[in-house]
Amino acid sequence: MPLRQAHVERTTTETSITLDIVIDGTGTSDVQTTIPFLDHMLTILAKHALLNLTLRASGDTKIDDHHLIEDIGITLGDAFRKALGEKKGIRRFASLAVPLDESLAHITLDISGRPYLLYQVPLPQPRIKDLDLNLFEEFFRAFVVNAAITLHITVPYGRNSHHIMEAIFKGMAKAIEHAASEDHRIQGIPSTKGSL
Repeated sequence: MPLRQAHVERTTTETSITLDIVIDGTGTSDVQTTIPFLDHMLTILAKHALLNLTLRASGDTKIDDHHLIEDIGITLGDAFRKALGEKKGIRRFASLAVPLDESLAHITLDISGRPYLLYQVPLPQPRIKDLDLNLFEEFFRAFVVNAAITLHITVPYGRNSHHIMEAIFKGMAKAIEHAASEDHRIQGIPSTKGSL
């Protein structure tokens, strides 16, 4: 069986990104985005989703982190969609809750072909160092649109924003691992329409 993998490059006047992903990997990663907290979150994503991920990204962060974070979401979503290919035999759905100390994140995902993001994430501390954590909504929206998936992220409680974001990324990782995994009992595309 061929590896489900993709290579994507995105270069604009604002950002430069090169990304390699292997869906059926071992969780190894080499992530360098110039935003340390984002590096940490994407390393967590790769580790727990068992993705192999290599990412090099830079951009106009002297202005704001927005462009780079959003464009990484675009690139990651595009690579994920391409690596999945025809989506034959995938489980498609995943829903789970992941705790981190006092925080809890609910992640529900459908590799549906229909992009939609529901994002209900209260952040007690809006920043980690100089990073505006509200930009992660833009990251997930860009990922969802370009991966063509439905994603609901809800956080019912939590007191520490670092814990909340880490629970989200760990939950996202496990949801991706399950939904993208193949089940030999599933024949063809997992949809009554015959396409996703």
